[in-house]
Amino acid sequence: MEKTNVMRILDQKKINYKEYFYGDTEAISGVEVANVLNQDEKHVYKTLVTVSKSKKYYVFMIPVAEELDLKKCAKSVNEKSIDMIPQKELLPLTGYIHGGCSPIGMKKQFKTVIHNTALEQDTIIFSGGKIGYQVELNPKDLEKVVNLTYFDIIK
Repeated sequence: MEKTNVMRILDQKKINYKEYFYGDTEAISGVEVANVLNQDEKHVYKTLVTVSKSKKYYVFMIPVAEELDLKKCAKSVNEKSIDMIPQKELLPLTGYIHGGCSPIGMKKQFKTVIHNTALEQDTIIFSGGKIGYQVELNPKDLEKVVNLTYFDIIK
């Protein structure tokens, strides 16, 4: 398996992680990825990028089977409102394509909020920065790489 930029950053920071590759499947959604990896959907997180009315960008991470609550998201970052960014803006903004977006290694570091259930888990799994790649690590270790906070951000 090739190393992604996410994995190189974690190696550089000497952070322990486990890597997964699922590129030989038709899995598209986060739930399908969790199933292919034989993982509980509550353990696998998706990375979503948003923009506020004040034109600031924020990253949110939630379990793959859950739905983002934009009102709770806005509250978590002290904004009036937040919307998902248009998919065509993802690559130029983050350097990642839809389905391969990771909170680690974006072109610019944005404030990241992870659903507070991550605190109840020893590790979480999320995109390794490329479709077909996932990484698993302790949420506290993720804090060493990403400016993140925890909040209830799901419906």
